[in-house]
Amino acid sequence: MVTQKRYYEDAYETIFEASVLSCQKGKKFYEIVLDETAFYPEGGGQPSDIGELGGVKVLEVHEKNDEVVHFCDGPLEVGQKVIGKLDWDRRFDFMQQHSGEHILSGLIHQYYGYDNVGFHLGSETVTIDFNGMIGEDGLRNLEQKANEVVWKNVETQIIFPDQETLHHLEYRSKKELNGAVRIVAFPGADICACCGTHVHRTGEIGLIKILSSQKFHDGVRLELVCGNRALHYVQDVFAQNHAISVLLSAKERQTAAVVQKLHDEFAQAKFRIGKMEETAFAQKAQELKGKGNVVIFEDGLTSEGVRKMASAILETCAGWCAVFSGEDGQGYKYCVGTPQGDMRQLVKEMNEKLNGRGGGKPDFLQGSLQAKRKEIENFWDER
Repeated sequence: MVTQKRYYEDAYETIFEASVLSCQKGKKFYEIVLDETAFYPEGGGQPSDIGELGGVKVLEVHEKNDEVVHFCDGPLEVGQKVIGKLDWDRRFDFMQQHSGEHILSGLIHQYYGYDNVGFHLGSETVTIDFNGMIGEDGLRNLEQKANEVVWKNVETQIIFPDQETLHHLEYRSKKELNGAVRIVAFPGADICACCGTHVHRTGEIGLIKILSSQKFHDGVRLELVCGNRALHYVQDVFAQNHAISVLLSAKERQTAAVVQKLHDEFAQAKFRIGKMEETAFAQKAQELKGKGNVVIFEDGLTSEGVRKMASAILETCAGWCAVFSGEDGQGYKYCVGTPQGDMRQLVKEMNEKLNGRGGGKPDFLQGSLQAKRKEIENFWDER
């Protein structure tokens, strides 16, 4: 029996009554079919609704052969009348995201002629794939145009055209369709074949915000959020930027410029420190000239600093060299090298005994240890 799909009649219906036609125990859940339902089944990139049905939880919903199957955590008696309750917050969130995606996809098709070749409505963001590239200025303009459609608060139009009308109708679709086709239109922005749930008017979307774009195959993948998700995103970004502005004593619209200045100053300081380290390493190498095997602990070095110090000392010490930097409780970075020979077995033993990891060439290896200085010293004293 074909399930009556109430979500097509009224996407805002959250409570309904229906009769249980069948209930079977599946691998994970009880699979329940009703004579009618307001629960939207997963499809077209949109996840299914969840909620309650006659006192049991509806965890997933899928469509099989025109039957909408509710995957529940408990059984229901065949023939009984039950009350279904949707998780409205989840449903409305999906309606905001899906409707916003349509508007943006329709505008991209209008302005660029690109097709939407992939759509995923995730729990945090929406991703859309297009078969063409869009520059930064183009995306900014598209975002502006999409939100103008939202602000106009136009009414969403949903029709089931007959075959002749459908044949002459210009609409977006990933494939050629026949039979009963549901067309969703946002006047001025999009007209598309779609089985999803949508807002009644575009103003309910609230805000469309493109978060990122990246090359994907021969086109672009856009990440976006709409409605309540967009509000939370803007709130989070504002809070972070406000905290940064306080730390930098900068106006909130000038934080990027101040950070750029700090970045440049840091790069210059890092360069000067690097030169000073090279001088200090060269001096240390001269002090150890001809000393043979050496083990050195030096505070405050980066992994690169450890490497540079070991390289400098290996030029003069006439034996192998092991350099460590760190502190007890935090661990130590290391670099072990030899002018000739293979240190891999020795470093392997050190890693195994002192909870370390690392690797490299036979004569020059780097890594880290989670051990105390005394334990490291004892290991090398025995060598």
